Order: sequence, then C-alpha cells, then structure tokens
Amino acid sequence: MKKEDILQKIEEEHVRFIRLQFTDILGTIKNVEIPLSQLDKALDNKMMFDGSSIEGFVRIEESDMYLHPDLNTFIVFPWTSDKGKVARFICDIYNPDGTPFTGCPRYNLKRNLEKMEALGFSTFNIGTEPEFFLFKLDANGDPSLELNDRGGYFDLAPTDLGENCRRDIVLELEEIGFEIEASHHEGAPGQHEIDFKYSDALKHADDIQTFKLVVKTIARKHNLHATFMPKPLFGVNGSGMHVNMSLFKDNENMFFDKKGDMELSEIAYQFTAGIIKHAKSFTAVTNPIVNSYKRLVPGYEAPCYVAWSGLNRSPLVRIPSSRGLSTRIEVRSVDPAANPYLALAVLLASGLDGIKHKLIPPVPVDLNIYEMDKKEREEHGIEDLPATLMEALVELQNNDLIIESLGDHLYEHFIEAKTIEWDMFRTTVHPWEREQYLTSY
Repeated sequence: MKKEDILQKIEEEHVRFIRLQFTDILGTIKNVEIPLSQLDKALDNKMMFDGSSIEGFVRIEESDMYLHPDLNTFIVFPWTSDKGKVARFICDIYNPDGTPFTGCPRYNLKRNLEKMEALGFSTFNIGTEPEFFLFKLDANGDPSLELNDRGGYFDLAPTDLGENCRRDIVLELEEIGFEIEASHHEGAPGQHEIDFKYSDALKHADDIQTFKLVVKTIARKHNLHATFMPKPLFGVNGSGMHVNMSLFKDNENMFFDKKGDMELSEIAYQFTAGIIKHAKSFTAVTNPIVNSYKRLVPGYEAPCYVAWSGLNRSPLVRIPSSRGLSTRIEVRSVDPAANPYLALAVLLASGLDGIKHKLIPPVPVDLNIYEMDKKEREEHGIEDLPATLMEALVELQNNDLIIESLGDHLYEHFIEAKTIEWDMFRTTVHPWEREQYLTSY
C-alpha cells in the first residue's frame, strides 16, 4: 500500500487511533497506540518505545527501540467504535542506529527468507490450520472451564453452539481482507477450526497473529473465551496448527514433478529429509510451552513420532494428495502456541538444509504408527519427539542449524525464558499430586 492510499482509507473509515503492533519472543502481540495526530511521525519511523519492558528484547541500559511500520499490513478494525475507529500497522523493530534489531522475531523470519532467495527460490508459501477452544465466561467475566457445546467433527447447530460465534469471526476476518476457505467444528467438544488461504511466509505469520486477535475479540462479544492453548482439557484432542509448506520459483511450484515418484520433485524429498532430520530439535520452537507436550501423546491424533507418509495421518509429516501448484508438505506437530515468525523460520531452515546437502528422507511409513509397539517403531527407524519441554530444549541446544536460524539474541533469550518456565512447572505442586498422594502417604 502507498501512504496516500492509507490516508484516504483513514479518512473514509473515520479512524482516530493507530496501533503500532509487534510480537515479542514468546509470540505475544504487543502494541503502542497513538492518536491520529502522530501518524506522520510513525510513518517516518520515529516512534520509540521502551524495549527493556518487552520479554526477550533488551536490557534497561539499551531500552530505546524504534517501530518501523510495514505499510502493507495496514487494516482498520471493523469492530471498533463508530466515534472513531482503530487501525493498525505491524512493525519491525530497529535499533537507535537504524539497524534491524536481531531480537525481532519478524526480522528474523525475513533473514531466513533471504537465505532461501540466495538458493534461487522466490517464495515460501504457507497454509496453516490453527485450532482453538471456546469456553464460557463466568459471572465476573473471567474464563471458566465450562464448554459452550458438546459437538464433534463437522457438527452443526444446535449441537454446535459455537456456530454463530464462528460465523461472526469469519465475517470480521473477511472484512479485513482474509480469504476464508472453511469453518467447522473440530473433534473435541468446544473445539473449532477456521481455515484461511495460503500466502507467502511473512504475510502468513502476520495473518496468524491477526487471526488470533480477531478470534479472541469476537469470542468475547459472545461471552466466550477463545484459547489457543494446545491441550486445555484432559481426555480429548488438543489444538494443533498444521503447517502446509511449498517452495516456489516465480510461478512454479518446486515441489511438483509430474515424472517424479508420487509426482514429487527431488527438492520436495530433500526438504522433507531436512524436516525429518531436525524435527526433534525444532520442536522446542514449534511446541514452545509446557502444555504443548500434553498434546503430543498417542491416542489423540497428534503426531508424536518422527516419520513421514503420503498416505496416512499418523506421522509427523504428511504429503497431501493435491498436486500441481497445490503440491505441499504438511508438518502436523506444530501447535498454535508457537510464535509463528520463529516457527516458520526453523521449519524453513530445516528444509533448506535438506536441499543444500541433498539429503534423502527415510523410507515412508504408511502404517498406523499409533498401533506399533516400541520394538516395531525401532525396526522402522522411527524416533519419538521430545516428551517434555525440557527434553525439547536439550535437543535444541545440541543443534547448530536451528540455533543459527534463530540467531544468537533470540536463541539465548528463548532458552532463558523457557528454562525458567520449565523450572516453575517442575517445582510447582499440582492438584493431581495432592489427589494421588495426600491421603496415601
């Protein structure tokens, strides 16, 4: 978008406030809101904020940071007040000397995309399927654990009582430019999925953050709380965010080869091999919280074993049946708690490593891995994904490629934050322990 187009849109929509939005290392959306009178200053990249107050940014003595709005991310939030609407830009973070801040997750994704371009590819196309739960708010307006429906896959009202909320979310998303492909109830009670069109990696990471914001905002208007927590309830499926990926060179999908085995190119197999090779190490980034590992267990459709297949959905990596421009690789382990900028960076780096070193993937596993015992999995060369956040962090710390894909600043602050998170979880006495042991010992 051009500046004059933005100014015209602001006038037409009666915008009064501008949000300068960015994402911290944990994937949390942050923003500085300014009145319209400060727009020119913002567009001149002169808006400062205190970086020392943001998780994983800088120390107190290095606190001054600058927000550089990306004009292509301008939208007007349709649900804001008629007395004066709110618009937003997504920003990159810069140092006072005008250099990009290496701790900015969005900049880090751009850095990895430059490496992709250096190998001759033009676009890293991404399509995701973020799932979420809807819980009722209590009398105080706080989230409860009471679900608003008991629906299952593809149920409809009245069984699916979240249908009206989902429909309003879709309408709001379409109004700000999303192309929605499907909306439906997921497998667990209270669980939902809204699929939007694939796009290049940077735009898609931006869209994931916008999607989460819209979902939570509109759910609140229905007296509901939307959560992207991977496993909020025991005994039912958790929420995933399957990531569909393809590499393009201009308008050609480099994963497609009409004459190749399964109509996949050599590049597609190499990229898949890179994903398989680094899967255990990137899991700390794609599944970044303690709760993520309550989802990655057998029996609830989430992959917990490192394998790939073109036929079934139990492995980590699946090759969907579409071919031609739609040829893609699907990584099924990722969950919606992931910082999308960091998750896409480590996935891209893993796949590109497979291409650079011409890696060959292991033999595909077309059997139901969930029904195999440990010995059978070992015979097929199938490894387990990390079972806890700490196991995943250890794997990450032993992988130079994934560390480099994050960069020193993000890696060090990520490890520090996640080690603290694990220690807090490890030392907390949980209700389950009291239920099991208080009267027995």
